[in-house]
Amino acid sequence: MTDSISAERPYGSWPSSISAQALVEGVVALSGLSADGKRLYWLEGRPEEGGRTVLMTGNGRSAQTLTPAPCNVRSRVHEYGGGAFTVNDGDVFFVNFADQNLYRVNGAAESSAVDSVQQITHSGPEIRFADFTVDATRNRLLSVVERHHPDREPENCIGAVDLATGELTILAEGHDFYASPRLSPDGGRLAFVAWDHPNMPWDGTMLELAELTPTGELSQVHTIAGGAQESVQQPLWQTDDALLFISDANGFWNLYRFDSSGIYCVLEDGADYAGPAWVFDARSYLLADAEHAIVRRHGAGGDELVLVNTRTTLATPLTDAGGARLSFAAPTLLDGTLYYIASFRDRMPAIEQMPLSGGEPATVMAAGGPEINPQDLATGTPLTFPTRDGQEAHAYFYEPANSACTAPAGERPPLLVLSHGGPTSATTASLSLAIQYYTSRGWAVLDVNYRGSSGFGRAYRAALNGQWGILDVTDCEDAVRHLVRTGQIDGDRVAIRGGSAGGYTTLAALTTTHTFRAGASHYGIGDLTALARDTHKFESRYLHSLLGEEEASLVERSPINHLDAFNCPVIFFQGSDDKVVPPNQSQAMADALRAKGLPVAYLEFPGEGHGFRDAKNIIRTIESEYAFFCRVFGIEPADDLPELNIDNQDSLDPK
Repeated sequence: MTDSISAERPYGSWPSSISAQALVEGVVALSGLSADGKRLYWLEGRPEEGGRTVLMTGNGRSAQTLTPAPCNVRSRVHEYGGGAFTVNDGDVFFVNFADQNLYRVNGAAESSAVDSVQQITHSGPEIRFADFTVDATRNRLLSVVERHHPDREPENCIGAVDLATGELTILAEGHDFYASPRLSPDGGRLAFVAWDHPNMPWDGTMLELAELTPTGELSQVHTIAGGAQESVQQPLWQTDDALLFISDANGFWNLYRFDSSGIYCVLEDGADYAGPAWVFDARSYLLADAEHAIVRRHGAGGDELVLVNTRTTLATPLTDAGGARLSFAAPTLLDGTLYYIASFRDRMPAIEQMPLSGGEPATVMAAGGPEINPQDLATGTPLTFPTRDGQEAHAYFYEPANSACTAPAGERPPLLVLSHGGPTSATTASLSLAIQYYTSRGWAVLDVNYRGSSGFGRAYRAALNGQWGILDVTDCEDAVRHLVRTGQIDGDRVAIRGGSAGGYTTLAALTTTHTFRAGASHYGIGDLTALARDTHKFESRYLHSLLGEEEASLVERSPINHLDAFNCPVIFFQGSDDKVVPPNQSQAMADALRAKGLPVAYLEFPGEGHGFRDAKNIIRTIESEYAFFCRVFGIEPADDLPELNIDNQDSLDPK
């Protein structure tokens, strides 16, 4: 799909072999890798099946689907879910998205027929489950439970489901949130994490320990670690008397051990061994044996896997940080072989295996996706740039890449700035087909880890507290200014895009700066007062740390209250079933800008929630966004793009 070898065309308009369809055709999202000593289990998110999440199993050589349509393995606890299945001796227990009930399937079954799936609970969708531990001695499943009510905030607790009857018994309640119920090997003690409003799990949590009575009730519940200023996560029993967990007590999420001698940090390290707990059961370490743990260490150059002796604190790298494998998730062991989900700079994620005895990693299951000519691949260059207040912030910069095209001499590329969600989240340099869609068309892309992002320690993460809508915006703007000073981009053609909290950063940037000439808000936040009133329980007090508790801050920082400052076109994308950022946020912003006479496009997708999963909606989103930016900047795209309805589009035409 090129005119000729190295044809000269303006930046931003290059023909590309990476179509919008290539972002979803044959592509699956890999997550939840686990093992039960005999087989591997994992989840595949399939855009071509309407975003259905499928439970898979395999032995490292072949793969089999365990949950046929219409089963969709996905929990709605906290709305973000995670921890939607667990395995035990060949049995797999999972949550079905449609009714939020628990089901069982035999992981060794030869058939994936619907009749092989057995329903365990028969409650309505107001009862939700996530994050499981099997209590085999008592034939029950321990779980985080979320109970919804029509007239008040949901209740969260730890519960036990009888696997014979489906009956639910509540074991622990009273805190606002719970996570990670983990049973000791002898079944005598239960560890779990709890926290209360207004904390988010990365602000402060408590690690609770309870004795279990012979009939399975909890007794002698007490806190052993954590607090309002310490984030604890991922408890894991090493023996009946020793418990490992992750804590940021020293400023970074490091590995700790609790036993009869007390609590100590296994290995003091100025790097994070975990990320923020947006979803349940996000495992970043595992036990190799009674003394050793394999830990994912996040450093400046990327992730590495490290073998740590929890008694002697000696550490041995198993992989190289910043090497070919950029990041790791869900490490697990099977027959002396380490398996993990790896992300790469130059290809799609994959499940890989690596013998602990030594040897090179091998791919077990790839996520699919198009084959990309290495000469057409843009890789993210780490960028640390100065901020206006004398600090530093971080980003990844992608230059345009297309072996079939060159730009006219002296021309600089347009820039798309990405502001990630969360805002307590982070971006990495892992291959993103959505980024490659732009860079292969002659755009530069800047993916910003503004202050407040995770992966750089607690101080960097907490820097955004009270400053949301300020520091994240100025960091994005300062990153652009840095690229303008170094002559790498066209400062007159800069667009910004963000989703969710990143959508808020995008809209805030368009009201407080003149750096950005167009914006795209994906289910973004325009009215903080409405968000505080309408959002779900998990994030209902999140604004207290990000903005403070003064009502005036909600009003002052809301983009919808600064429409007079808007002076550029915006396109909005929204799911109709979004419970995190309800559709009224995007609708109100689009209506207000439309009334002001600014060019506005609004696309709402029926049935989509917070983030789009259906292939056709993903395709429509990126094609519409690209068409919108091209229209704003006067770029003639090489693609045959669908018609886009832009209100007030006459104001885009030269006068």
